Amino acid sequence: MASEEALMWTEKYRPRTLSEIVNQAEIVSRLRTFVEKKDMPHCLFSGPPGTGKTTAALCLAHDLFGEHFQGNFLELNASDARGIDVIRGIVKDFARTMPLGEVPFKILVLDEADALTQEAQQALRRTMERFTRTCRFILVVNYSSKIIEPIQSRCALFRFSPLSKEDLARRLLYVAEREGVMLDDSGIEAILYVCGGDLRRAINTLQAAAAIGGSVTADSVFMVTGKARPEEVREMIGLALKGDFVKARKKLHDLLVTYGLSGIDVVRQIHRELFNLDIPERWKAQLADTVGEIDFRMSEGADEEIQLSALLAKFAYVGSQIGG
Repeated sequence: MASEEALMWTEKYRPRTLSEIVNQAEIVSRLRTFVEKKDMPHCLFSGPPGTGKTTAALCLAHDLFGEHFQGNFLELNASDARGIDVIRGIVKDFARTMPLGEVPFKILVLDEADALTQEAQQALRRTMERFTRTCRFILVVNYSSKIIEPIQSRCALFRFSPLSKEDLARRLLYVAEREGVMLDDSGIEAILYVCGGDLRRAINTLQAAAAIGGSVTADSVFMVTGKARPEEVREMIGLALKGDFVKARKKLHDLLVTYGLSGIDVVRQIHRELFNLDIPERWKAQLADTVGEIDFRMSEGADEEIQLSALLAKFAYVGSQIGG
């Protein structure tokens, strides 16, 4: 067992009970009812990464089983073990055995269950039906639509939403204080920009930036994440729209070569900033279409610098049309 000092901060500060979960108040309330009644249906936890789905399943099991947690709980990552043999073997063997303690069932969590093959999902459906008396299943997915309808109909659905900026910032400050890390306002804003509502990614980013030494600032965050500062992307777009293609192209070169950013990351940051531009909607739509095309070309192996230069040329053309 790794020492607490050696743990990743996401594990070290992972909630252990339902009362410690950040946000998701309605879901936590429903799960507490299961604990009080010592009964629950099969569940489908759906939502974006880093919103607390797996953590909620762990907390529910801890609160339900107490000292019998280890013997009554199993977590599998379906993206690693996605075939029918796993369902017929490990899952079936766990589900068929009787639980320990006063709770009359075990809990089996299938993380990233949307990675299961169709064949494996059909086998899982039959296992769920057969061993309902001794085992409850929690399927954790990003997209519930990838789970076959017969399984969806047997599960209570819980939709997890991205955490608010306030909740994320509060948790980041809590972790930073516990770890003796100086985290300034620019560092918090940078982490929120890079990570969106993904708390796991936010804490990992904080730990990576803290490892550099000194205060965690916007500079250290963008350095460890390989992202461009949003203001630099906005400056590049602004130069192109004004018709200063050469300067915009120089800025792009700096981002790709000097900062070592990937073209895919740059085009996705451009896409993110596009909708904040003060230009007519019809031009935003045309540019969004072009950004999508450039992203696809690069994913197919096209040269990043050439494709991004073409994208800046499109911005310059749009700028000339708006100005003209």
